[in-house]
Amino acid sequence: MTAYEIIKGIEDGQKKAELPLFRTGDTVKVYNKIREGSRERTQIFEGTVLKVQGGSNRRTFTVRKSSNGVGVEKTWPIHSPFVERVEVVRRGKVRRAKLNYLRDRVGKAAKVKAAN
Repeated sequence: MTAYEIIKGIEDGQKKAELPLFRTGDTVKVYNKIREGSRERTQIFEGTVLKVQGGSNRRTFTVRKSSNGVGVEKTWPIHSPFVERVEVVRRGKVRRAKLNYLRDRVGKAAKVKAAN
């Protein structure tokens, strides 16, 4: 057994069985588990998916929202045990794989068209 096969076996064990179906430009709600001492709670982060990158169990996605006039971005691994679920609020119509240009936009200019 090669090192590659061993690593592949470990990674396959860490994958989630059911993956959320979302793409770049979609508005999503990410239900994130947060541990504070002995307590555990769920926090919702709602925003636009800027990018989805990587492969296998290293796949990550970045979500951006505006909070009190300040842009906030968070990146999560899709297969992370801290991501409870990802709920698609609205589908977006975009022509790019990575929406880095949204970082420079403010207000209505930062919106993404809705897909029909």
